[in-house]
Amino acid sequence: MTRREVLGLLGVTTQLRGAPDAALRNIGGAPAGFPVRTRAARAAGGTFDFVEHCHSLGLGVVETRLPGQGTPADLRRKVESYGMRVILDVGYPRTEADVPKFDADVKAAKECGAISLRAALTGRRYEDFSSFEAFQKSFAANQRSIEWAEPVLRKHKLRMGLENHKGWRSVEQAVWLKRVSSEWVGVHFDFGNNIALCELPMETLRNLLPFVFGCHLKDMAVQPYEDGFLLSEVPLGEGLLDLKGMVAQLRAKDRSMPLSLEMITRDPLKIPIFTDGYWVTFDDPSSPISGHDMARLFNLVRKNPPKKALPSTAGLSAEAQLKLEDECIAKSIEWARTQLV
Repeated sequence: MTRREVLGLLGVTTQLRGAPDAALRNIGGAPAGFPVRTRAARAAGGTFDFVEHCHSLGLGVVETRLPGQGTPADLRRKVESYGMRVILDVGYPRTEADVPKFDADVKAAKECGAISLRAALTGRRYEDFSSFEAFQKSFAANQRSIEWAEPVLRKHKLRMGLENHKGWRSVEQAVWLKRVSSEWVGVHFDFGNNIALCELPMETLRNLLPFVFGCHLKDMAVQPYEDGFLLSEVPLGEGLLDLKGMVAQLRAKDRSMPLSLEMITRDPLKIPIFTDGYWVTFDDPSSPISGHDMARLFNLVRKNPPKKALPSTAGLSAEAQLKLEDECIAKSIEWARTQLV
C-alpha cells in the first residue's frame, strides 16, 4: 500500500498541511508503533523523518528523540510550523556519572519545546528475571535513576512520564510515585501493557491516573495458547479495551491529554502464565497477584475471543509487512478521528 493509498483511507490528501486535522490535534504517533516503516527506511540507507510522517497523517502530537542533525531550535520551528506538540525520549541517568549528560539532554529537550519527556525503564519482567531478588535489584536501580533525574527535571521545569512497560504492576508504580512526590515525575500511560501482569486495563488506569500526563494509545486482543495467552496490539476499535471510557477519564483529568498511537504490527506476544518461570518475580506481598486477579484475567480471555486473526508478520515479505503496518495505522487513525471526538 502506498502512502497515497494509506492517506486515502484516512480521507486526507498527500499535500502537507499547515495544521493537524482538528479531530486529531491531541492524537499523536509513538515511534515504537512504526517498526516496519523504520526498518524499511534503514534498509534503504535513508532516515525516517518521524515528525514529517506524523504530520502527513494529520496528527497533532509526535513522540521522537532529540535531533541527530540540526539543532533543538530547528526541531522546535518545524513542529510549531505544523501546529504540533512534541514529546521527547531522552533516556535517563543509569548511574550518578550520567547526570551531567542527562542535564544537557533535558536542557536541549526544553529548547525543542517538548511538552514532556517519556522514559521506559524496564523490559518485560516475566522474561528478564529468573528470581524475585533480581527483580528487586532492578527496581531499586530504577528508583535510584529517578532520584538522580528528579532534581534535573525540577531545575528545567520539564516533566518525565515513566511508562508502565511490563515491568511494574500499577500498585508498585503508584506507591513509588507517591513516595517520590514530585510534579515533575509521573506516568506515560500505556493502555494495554499491564494485561501481561494480570491486571484489567481499567484497574491499571485507576491506579495510575493521578500521575498521568501522556499516553501510548492502543487496543489489545487476547487469545489462549498452551502456556497462557497471546497478547496483541490490534487496530483501534477491534480489541477488548473500553477505549472511549478510558479516554474520557484521561480527558477529564486533562482536556488536552496527548494520546500517542502505538499500534505495533508484530507477532503476538506470549504471556506464559501457566509456567513456573512467569511467577518467580511476583513474591512481593505489597502487590501480589491474587486468585481474584487470576479469575478476572481468565474471564477477560474467555469472554473476549479475537474478532479476527491477530496481526502477525511471520512469513511475510518486507513489502507485505509494510502494507500490513500501514493498514493497521490507517484504520486506527480513522477510528480515533471519528470516535474520539
